[in-house]
Amino acid sequence: MAFFKRKKETEPQFYATVADGLKKIYRGKLLPLEEAYEFNEFVSPQLNDPDFDAKPMVLLVGQYSTGKTSFIRYLLERDYPGIRIGPEPTTDSFTAVMYGDNEQVIPGNALAVDKSKQFRPLSKFGGAFLNRFQCSILKSPVLKCVTMVDTPGILSGEKQRTDRGYDFVGVLQWFAERVDRIILLFDANKLDISDEFRRSIEAIHGYEDKVRIVLNKADQVDHQELMRVYGALMWSISKVINVPECPKVFVGSFWDQQLKHDLYRRLFEKELQSLFDDLQDLPRYAAMRKLNDFIKRARMAKVHAYIISSLREDMPKMFGKGRKKKELIKALPNLLKKIQEEHMVATSDLPEITGMQEKLVQSDFSKFPLLKEKLIGQVNHMLDSDIADLMAIVPNDFHEPVIRGGAFDDVKDINSPFGFQKCEGIDLGHGEPEWIVTKERSKWDAIFQALGPSKGKITGSTAKKEMVKSRLPNPVLAKVWRLADCDQDGLLDADEFALAMHLINVKLDGYDLPDELPDHLVPPSKKRLTNGGSGSDGDSY
Repeated sequence: MAFFKRKKETEPQFYATVADGLKKIYRGKLLPLEEAYEFNEFVSPQLNDPDFDAKPMVLLVGQYSTGKTSFIRYLLERDYPGIRIGPEPTTDSFTAVMYGDNEQVIPGNALAVDKSKQFRPLSKFGGAFLNRFQCSILKSPVLKCVTMVDTPGILSGEKQRTDRGYDFVGVLQWFAERVDRIILLFDANKLDISDEFRRSIEAIHGYEDKVRIVLNKADQVDHQELMRVYGALMWSISKVINVPECPKVFVGSFWDQQLKHDLYRRLFEKELQSLFDDLQDLPRYAAMRKLNDFIKRARMAKVHAYIISSLREDMPKMFGKGRKKKELIKALPNLLKKIQEEHMVATSDLPEITGMQEKLVQSDFSKFPLLKEKLIGQVNHMLDSDIADLMAIVPNDFHEPVIRGGAFDDVKDINSPFGFQKCEGIDLGHGEPEWIVTKERSKWDAIFQALGPSKGKITGSTAKKEMVKSRLPNPVLAKVWRLADCDQDGLLDADEFALAMHLINVKLDGYDLPDELPDHLVPPSKKRLTNGGSGSDGDSY
């Protein structure tokens, strides 16, 4: 019997998808530990099936008039039900923008009882929040793969926090735990971080890997002001986000209006491409994100169990419970340090002390359970074995498509002349009847003749004297030589030299060089070489 038992334990589980596997091991191994030590009351609500099956979510956070709602509209290239855009604080609700066939707005109280969506746990924030929460449903191809969450504009002053009537920072923390990407938007014209914005950013501590920062409306300032604004932004962020490296900052103007200052147009286009690359692949890496968040949750649940059981052990059996409870709450930092040392717990897995102390005040320590080694063992086995099985199927779980439709089709366009780096840089001259190098050919021919060609060609050492004047690194010039020497004879004729100088100018203009020479840059005299022709007119064998 023992033999069969051991075989069953070591037998790998089969899961169709990562989400399917996470649901099973959560209900079987992690949830019992969470329920035993009231993890859902102290740290995070219980997970349900929609939490595992949900599409990737993008949370937009920022002070009022930073362009959060306009950013969503820019991605969708259309309005959505309930949208309000203006210079004053117009968005006063949390709005989840989701895909659906019938356009409608679902109020928060209805969402809180909808079993098909992942928002049911938000009911714990009360009716005041649910009255400020809604879901906009519309049929947009962008939303087939991702859900956008707009947030109220953050104002300054202590009064704004109390007037909301609900735990604004707590709601942000709930979303931060579950979303795939958090976009913090800043307005280039106002970089001050208000008290509530500071608390909001601090609420996402522990999820900095999800954070991306967008410096929006960058076209509204000139190039000199933009440098100062960027420096001021980095200084402000360093005071709030306590990480060794600042999250990636994207600079641009994310709307469909005319640019006021377009000196940095190329920079804005590159930043736009980088940001869309980051967003477009979210569906493909959603499974890995869910695994990562699940592992983090499991570690936090273990730490919580150690805390609760330790508090229970230190309580007296008969008298002085009230006094001892106050002493234990006050000494919570010492207990966390002890647990950290005994169980080798990372600092990032420890709860926030002040918040934990506030919740413990309302609890009866004598009703806390003692440490149940069996439950801890189940979670350890889950982390060591079950998670490893799920990791093995992650590469095969990339069945989700990238985001398509809306602005994604336009930004990633490769066919029109307005696609990224189309008709410029290395693509300049594509589709034109004349070889693009011919436009400056007279200048290159004069330099070529001055170098003293022999039999119509110059050697590598001769060409190097002219090419190094560009002050480009040798590896770059080596690539230029390889691309320009079309017949690979180790020499450059007039056409190849002109091509080499053209490629150097392309690189000096800030564009990358390709690994292979595009057809439209091949000199007309060398076309037969690239088309597979032989260099002789003799018979083929």
